[in-house]
Amino acid sequence: MQISSRFTIAVHILLCIDTFQGKYKLTSEFLASSVHVNPVIIRKILSQLKAAGIVEVQRGSGGASIVGKLEEISFLDIYRAVECVEKEGLFHFHESPNPLCPVGRNIHQVLDGRLIQVQNALERELEKMTLADVVKDARTCMAKETE
Repeated sequence: MQISSRFTIAVHILLCIDTFQGKYKLTSEFLASSVHVNPVIIRKILSQLKAAGIVEVQRGSGGASIVGKLEEISFLDIYRAVECVEKEGLFHFHESPNPLCPVGRNIHQVLDGRLIQVQNALERELEKMTLADVVKDARTCMAKETE
């Protein structure tokens, strides 16, 4: 199981926007050069972040900016914005357990509630972390590089 890389790419994009705002033209090509992916991927994720109200994107002038306060943008907001997990949830259950087998017949009853608990715990933790937290940590790392 692995959560889509769209989440980490989205956080990377947001860190770049915060770091380079006003210093560079924040185009998808510029952001893609930092993330090291195709600009099409950046545009798709920016579109999702824009739809969630996390960023504004001005076409032509090449401007992406963060909407609102960094302290108010949680990892859960970003996670949900870029649809890291299918609508059915974090865990994908195998399609058709054997109803003739006692394990197969009961596997949903045994696991479903636990898997929902795990997903809820993940989402509670993501909600505690904000973009401001990672911006602060990134600035600390970048400052150490210049020492």
